[in-house]
Parts: sequence; structure tokens; C-alpha cells
Amino acid sequence: MERTGPTVRFSGLLAVCSATLLAAATLVASAPTVSAADADLVRNGGFEAGLDGWNCANRSGAAVTAPKRSGDYALKATPAGNDHAKCSQTITVKPNSTYTLSAWVQGSHVYLGASGTGTTDVSTWTQSPAAWKQLTTTFATGPSTTSVSVYTHGWYGTPDHYVDDLTLIGPGGEPVVIPAVPAGLKTTALTSSSVALSWNAVSGASGYHVYRGGTKVATATGPSATVTGLTPSTAYSFQVSATNAAGESAKSAAITATTTEGGGGGDTKLPARALVGYLHSSFANGSGYTRMADVPDSWDVINLAFGEPTSVTSGDIRFSLCPVAECPNVESEAEFKAAIKAKQAAGKKVLISIGGQNGQVQLASTAARDAFVTSVSKIIDTYGLDGLDIDFEGHSLSLNTGDTDFRSPTSPVIVNLISAVKSLKAKYGSDFVLTMAPETFFVQLGYQFYGSGPWGGQDPRAGAYLPVIHALRDDLTLLHVQDYNSGPIMGLDNQYHSMGGADFHIAMTDMLLAGFPVAGDTGKVFPGLRPDQVAIGLPASTQAGNGHTTPAEVNKALDCLIKKTSCGSYQTHGTWSDLRGLMTWSINWDRFNNWEFSRNFDGYFGN
Repeated sequence: MERTGPTVRFSGLLAVCSATLLAAATLVASAPTVSAADADLVRNGGFEAGLDGWNCANRSGAAVTAPKRSGDYALKATPAGNDHAKCSQTITVKPNSTYTLSAWVQGSHVYLGASGTGTTDVSTWTQSPAAWKQLTTTFATGPSTTSVSVYTHGWYGTPDHYVDDLTLIGPGGEPVVIPAVPAGLKTTALTSSSVALSWNAVSGASGYHVYRGGTKVATATGPSATVTGLTPSTAYSFQVSATNAAGESAKSAAITATTTEGGGGGDTKLPARALVGYLHSSFANGSGYTRMADVPDSWDVINLAFGEPTSVTSGDIRFSLCPVAECPNVESEAEFKAAIKAKQAAGKKVLISIGGQNGQVQLASTAARDAFVTSVSKIIDTYGLDGLDIDFEGHSLSLNTGDTDFRSPTSPVIVNLISAVKSLKAKYGSDFVLTMAPETFFVQLGYQFYGSGPWGGQDPRAGAYLPVIHALRDDLTLLHVQDYNSGPIMGLDNQYHSMGGADFHIAMTDMLLAGFPVAGDTGKVFPGLRPDQVAIGLPASTQAGNGHTTPAEVNKALDCLIKKTSCGSYQTHGTWSDLRGLMTWSINWDRFNNWEFSRNFDGYFGN
């Protein structure tokens, strides 16, 4: 959230040094002799049938007629942004066998490789051949390897490259059989918002799909999973299936599990549709100062902006009303407190928002954690507030190198923030309202990148809110990600979406509700939140932030998410009829813009 005019602060990821990877690749000049029983196992290696048999990331590949080495077609692949145009195919092989992988390539920085070999995965590359050049490498399969993935790709920011006549020579593997139906499905743990499941492992299965009421809600690599984002005191039906390269088994017999009574975030008596806004209480900017008593009844949650630290690492948060010299019409402390009580008597929630654009907060030590709890409690008690909004931006949250699993974070600034909020929740009880307003960089970008990455070099802030949201999901009242001041973000359709229209809000919100694998790892899936825990964050006017969305486009996004109409090209993974509502920066900017944002909200929901 910003005190001044819009500024895009979308940090680009640092590319992994290509020289390291180039040095690691091994180019084999000539292939060994193979036996007469060996065969070419690649399906459509000449791309004569288009992309049949191939999976090209982000629609980066296409079959073209020129240039080609033989036949009528070749593969053209186009790297874009952070995608290096990887095209791959999974092939059945035999254990303890040797294979030769070859392809003819042309263009800039073309790679050929195999993964999942069970021994040492291999790759080879060539820099920029102007004419067709053959790449060849060999590998051996492990004692239990029955399939491998062969692939080609280019490099980030390079031009198109071309591939033709790709072959894998070696003994064919036994046909993969669809696995049996899992047996023994049972519940192992219950909370107010989650159900833990286990079942018997199935021979030949490479993974499992978990279904709730017939809809797939989770994937797992082993015989257990936890389904989250559920409603307290509610019965759910679950089934599980087993999968491998041959396909998916039938679903298991269904079991029913009922979540426990609520004691976490819940809705803390919010209306079914809630409007959330930030009130510039401690400063003024071009929007002007708005007194608490003058906030219209449209606003259900009012976040006081901002509580800020005495220093970045102190954890000591302070809040005071805007100085008279800066805000001539500011009310007195007594008037401010009385207006808060009046709002609460009318059913509104008033929270202290910590952070913002200028309020960097790094709880890097337990002393800072404890100071945070003490000082935030003092603010809540002084003004009689209903809870806390976490608006950590900039460099407040980042992941240390090696902190790669959002389910068990180790970075002190993450661990201490989670601990501090849990302490506040325990102190104030079940009525404590907890909201969060992260930027897309810290949440949805985690679908592609998480922390500094497996090789280092990425921005360590990428996805850094995910462990906080996940650890506090049972205490979380509302998550309203800032769908503005953002660069393009990849959605679950593996396409990039840009701010300013309905499409961006549809794709970004659907990710929060459906869940997604973090950094593409299907073994680390961020579970979706309940729809009543999610609101869409937007700027109230063109002056409030980059990515302003017109009322007509806002309504299209609501139509798609709540009713599954007006969706455009992006198809949601559910009909999210219980979506809580909208958040905006800010109440002040909405007033400046003749209350366009809140009037549209009231009109859409018939308030």
C-alpha cells in the first residue's frame, strides 16, 4: 500500500548463471553401437504429427515447415520471459539398460537431455549453430526405472530454436498398466478446516489424486494427504485414485469425515459480502484526510494505515493520528476512539494495519518478535480495535537459502512472524480478526518460483508469504492480495496475466481458491483457502495505484468467480459462490473519486 502516487515495485528474478549449467553439460561426439533388438522409442520424433506426444511448456512449441531437416515438419520453440521453452515426452524403458538419445538442432543455446533415469540424468547442448547440428548423449537406467522424460529446451531471453529427428535408441520397456484402485482409505486427523487421509500404497502407482465430493482437490506422491480449506462442523465425502504414465485408476470407495467445531479465523461475524478499505489515519497524501466518523456505512472492515516500526528490525510498532500540520481536519484522539466505538456498534470491524510501503518490518530475532506482540497489543488495547492486518511489503519477508518447503519454514523473519501472530490470536481469542494484504510477488508468483530457488540466484522474496498464510490459515479471517502494482503473473492455465482487467483478478483469485504446486513441485501443493476467507484487492482510482480496474471489469470478475459467467478465456477451477468480497486502497482515494468503488460494490451486491 502506498502513501504517494503509484510506483511499480515488481522485482525481476535473477537468472541462474548459464555458465555453470553449460560447464555441467556433457557433449558426446559419437553414439555407441546398439544391438539389433534396440528400437527408436520416441513417439513423433520428427514432429510430422505436430506436437502429438509432446508437452511444450506455456504453449512455447509449434510444428513448422521451415526450417526442417527431413520430412515436412520440425519443432519451433520460443523462449519467453522466465520460460525457456521446454518440450518433453515420457517414454517407457527397461531397468538396467543403456540408451542413446539424439536430436538435430538449429538456433541459439539448444539443450537435449533425459531425466528420471534412476542413475545420472544427462544433458548436452550447443551454442548457436547456423545449420542443423546433431546432439547425442547416452544414459543407463536404474534397477527400478520404467520410464524417463526426454526433453529439449532453449535458454532465457534467446531467440527461437528448432529441433528435428529426435530419437531414443534402446530396448523397449514393458507396457505400463493402469494401477489398481486404492484400498483402505481412512481419516487420520481432523481439525475445524482440514481432514488428514491415508490409504494403502498401490503397486506401480507414481501418484494419487484425492477427490472431495467428486472434485479433485489434492495430489500426492505417497499414500497420504491432508485436505485443507474446509468449513467447521461440516461433513465431506472423500475418494482417492492411483495414477501412473498409463492413466488413472477408478476412484476408491467413498468415506465421510466431519470437521471439528470452529475455533480459528472463521468469519468473525462479517457479512456474507464484505467491503474492506484502508483509512489513511497516520498521514495525508493527495487524496486528503478522512475522519473515522465520515467513513460511510458501506465499509465493513476498516484498516488503519499504518502502524510502523521504530526501526526495520526492532519489532516495536507505533501508531498515532496524522499531525495537525499535515492534516488540518484531523479529529482529536477522543473523537477518533469514539468514532471507532460507533463503527463497532454498527457491526463494523476496525483493525490496525502494520507495514505498508514505508513500514519495513523484519522480525529477525525473538526479541523483535516479543516486541511486536507487546507493541501491537498496546495499540489494539489503546484504541479498542478488533484485530490486525498484516501488510508487510518490500523486504520485510524473504526466505533464507535452503528454506525450500513452505510447510515447514526455517527463515527467522517467517518463523517469528507466525509465532507473533499466534500469540496475539491466543491473547484475544476467537473474535480476533486477522487479515493479510500481500502483493502478488509474494503469493501467486510462488507457482513458478519460491525463494532463491534450487540453484540460488532467484529473488529470495518470491512466494515468501506462502508459509505465513499456510501456517495461519485456521486463524485467517481474510486474505486480500493486492492485484495491482504487479508485473505479469502466470496463472493455473500456464499463461501470463496482466493487471487492469477482469482476467487478472479471475486468474489470481482462482489460484488462491484452487491451490497450486509451489515452484511447480507437485509434492508441495499450497492448499486452496475457503472462499469466505478471500477478497479481491484493487485500487479505488487511477491515482491510487497501477492496475486500476473499471467497475464494469470488476463486475465481470465477480460474475466469473461467483457465478462462472463472463469468464473470458480463463476457466476457473470451481464456482466460488461464497467469495467474501473486495478490498481497496483506499477509503480516502475512493472518496477522492466520488465513492465510485464502494457505490459499485453496493450496487452489485444489492446493498
